[in-house]
Amino acid sequence: MSDDAENSTKPGRFVEGGLVRLFYQIVTAVGLLFILISGYLAYEFEIGSRATDTATLVVPKGASVGMVSRLLADNNMISSRQIFALGVRLGGAQADLKAGEYTISQGATMAQILSMLQRGDTVSRRLSIPEGLSVKQIIARLVDVPSLTGDVTLVPDEGSLLPETYYYSLKDTRQEIVDRMQASMRVSLSRLWADRQPDLPLATPQEAVILASIVEKETSLDRERAHIAGVFINRLNKGMKLQSDPTIIYGITGGEPLGRGLRRSELRDKTPYNTYYINGLPPTPISNPGLASLEAVLNPLKTEDLFFVADGTGGHAFAATNREHEKNVRNWRHRTK
Repeated sequence: MSDDAENSTKPGRFVEGGLVRLFYQIVTAVGLLFILISGYLAYEFEIGSRATDTATLVVPKGASVGMVSRLLADNNMISSRQIFALGVRLGGAQADLKAGEYTISQGATMAQILSMLQRGDTVSRRLSIPEGLSVKQIIARLVDVPSLTGDVTLVPDEGSLLPETYYYSLKDTRQEIVDRMQASMRVSLSRLWADRQPDLPLATPQEAVILASIVEKETSLDRERAHIAGVFINRLNKGMKLQSDPTIIYGITGGEPLGRGLRRSELRDKTPYNTYYINGLPPTPISNPGLASLEAVLNPLKTEDLFFVADGTGGHAFAATNREHEKNVRNWRHRTK
């Protein structure tokens, strides 16, 4: 027998070939098992696991994948916290889960929930701040919102907050809302100041805010704002005193409601906010004016009127002369008897 024939029948050759076949069989089995497991996970993650009811999920800041998975499972939003956690880790999304408040819709799959957490599609809450409130009143409103956190650590200047509707998420801070209101005022005021009428008796944007805050307190009617602004602009141009009751009230209360009528002594009191006594504008705004009042002051109605008084119907009667104004005052007194 030749050497080659002898070598081909040695026991080692059979052992080696068997091991190779066994190795490939094991690899094939593991591959099939991996495919089956992956398919099952994909089914559960994409199709098989659905939220049973619409509910709210709050993800704390710094929450781990395990904590988020437990919250979802405990609230019956997913069928298996282990599968959800495994899917997150296999996808490398552990660092992408964003804190906040989420609404998980009925029928949402794990994949849809994960996508929502990655995008940060949190519940958007709404806070509306009316025009004409003082800084004190606005901060008091923020304090009364339980879904906000923290204190207002940097109290803003009067007139620096823009009243409008702001959207926020659960656990946003009160200081963050104040900062956004200040930023909105800066941007809006800069735009309106750039588009103002020429030759206004207002030297700075701050003076425009002061006058707008007075207009805001004098009327709540949109149709009157530009007219009242025109009256005040005319008085400033002529060197006349503004004679606005709301400025006196602010000097007394610092931005809180007076709760009564002004006394004669208060009308004669020589304070920086008594525009029956001082010339020109008071030293600061007396409220936080809205966009409509700012626009009215920077683009006032061109009018000859120098006076206005309540007409007894919620609006005002305007006059260009003192005689006309006195007649309007008599009419108002007659209406209010």
